[in-house]
Amino acid sequence: GNYAFQTQPMGFPGGHGVPPVQNPPFVGGVVWMPIPPSLPNCPPGLEYLTQIDQILIHQEIELLEVLTGFETSNKYEIKNALGQRVYFAAEDTDCLTRNCCGPSRPFTIHIIDNLGHEVITLQRPLRCSSCCCPCCLQELEVQAPPGTTVGYVVQNWHACLPKFTIQDEKKMDILKITGPCIVCGCCEDVNFEVKSLDETVAVGRISKQWTGFVKEAFTDADNFGITFPMDLDVKMKAVMIGACFLIDFMFFEHGSDKKQRTGIWQ
Repeated sequence: GNYAFQTQPMGFPGGHGVPPVQNPPFVGGVVWMPIPPSLPNCPPGLEYLTQIDQILIHQEIELLEVLTGFETSNKYEIKNALGQRVYFAAEDTDCLTRNCCGPSRPFTIHIIDNLGHEVITLQRPLRCSSCCCPCCLQELEVQAPPGTTVGYVVQNWHACLPKFTIQDEKKMDILKITGPCIVCGCCEDVNFEVKSLDETVAVGRISKQWTGFVKEAFTDADNFGITFPMDLDVKMKAVMIGACFLIDFMFFEHGSDKKQRTGIWQ
């Protein structure tokens, strides 16, 4: 019930704490979101999430991958609604795993803040995603800070729909995620709705954004948007970020995979 909606002290006018720096820092030519003050009972580095209710995730285009089809490790910019970078994410997998397992590969994704500190770690083991094998479905663990589990994203078996459950560190169910039966992003966004446990109340949304014919056809570099309530517990916001990466790999990662481009759920 109330676990996932714990209002955090806000580090800006109207909230508590010291206001953040007004001029966003420039690091390597990139405008970063101002560093918020530390907050009690908030994992270090997640203070940024107390101030936003929307996140944009942009996957970087790898030229080598476009020209050769050779699968490279993914990198992502995570921005707020103003276009300021909040985090940078990088996949940590070996070359053999990426090119043999494709989008089904196990991975570790390191998410760092503008000070270069790793604040979130996502770990996905090698699992099956087919609805014909309900005993070994997808799962992703979210740690914040690294080494401290704050939640899980667990795939739920369903014959037609992509469905997931967001859990806390004790594997207690907190929220549900439901995607469309036909995961097809041709000329439109694909929305995965985040809902309450009884699935009667919409809590947020994870959207795969349409990026145009050329980019969709020749690259697997995707754009996503995540929305959630401002007062959602920052740990659950971090888990929703993890859910977005899992959804990307499961449905949109392989640009040359015809099955994924037709968007048929299997």
